[in-house]
Amino acid sequence: MKYTTMSYTFSRQEKHFDLGKMLKFTAEHMDGIDFVTLHGQEASELKKMSDDFGVDVVCHTFFARGLPSEDLQEQREALDECKKGIEAAVRLGAPVIMIPTPGQNMNRDQLRKRWILGLKSVIPLTNDAGLMLSIENFPGDRSPFVLADDYQEAKREIPELKLTFDSGNAGSGEDPAESFRQCADNVVHAHFKDWVISEKPQDGYRPMLDGRFYRSALIGEGDIDNRSCVKAMKEAGYDGYINIEYENDKYDPFEATRRAVEYLRQLEAEI
Repeated sequence: MKYTTMSYTFSRQEKHFDLGKMLKFTAEHMDGIDFVTLHGQEASELKKMSDDFGVDVVCHTFFARGLPSEDLQEQREALDECKKGIEAAVRLGAPVIMIPTPGQNMNRDQLRKRWILGLKSVIPLTNDAGLMLSIENFPGDRSPFVLADDYQEAKREIPELKLTFDSGNAGSGEDPAESFRQCADNVVHAHFKDWVISEKPQDGYRPMLDGRFYRSALIGEGDIDNRSCVKAMKEAGYDGYINIEYENDKYDPFEATRRAVEYLRQLEAEI
């Protein structure tokens, strides 16, 4: 499998985010990068920096929070954000884009229908640009897309829609290996992450769809069944990229990413 830097893992923790340092690390240890936003840079500049380090940009992730809105102005603004994100992805040379779909203070089934309507308006833009549009299993008890069935509902309405499979997020609602199997034919990118799970609410833990509470952990140090998930992906012949996602502060992002890749490669060797 091919493991990639997720720029969010680095930018969320570092007070003085150093793009060059991250790209140097990526060139030495990883197989590519997913730029989650442009980090205040022009896409052409990020592309030049990546090329200078010999790093492939494999995905571009950006937000369009107004897509599910019922407000027409918010919808238009979100669609403009998508146009800009798609243009940036083309300049970056990223074949896949991913739009996060966070929950809101409303019923998740209703929100899913709104997101589907919004995503339908993006597909003509990605088709014209020759890009693949994906969403992920986004975590949270109100997230519209957690389960494989949630994605499949959207897929029926938008046949071109792909999935960025997130092992940890899928695991917050169902067995992650089985979730992957149900969607394997449409997975074009992946995230790995891990959680420590509590049956009761605690400080620093967030409620998830399965009724339990989750706190971010390094991949391999939490409760997600990573071994079964890696096995399912290998059996399906998944040969795409996997982001290393880390949302805790026990390790700095360089150490966290190194440890996670070593752990996952060891799992691969054992399976």
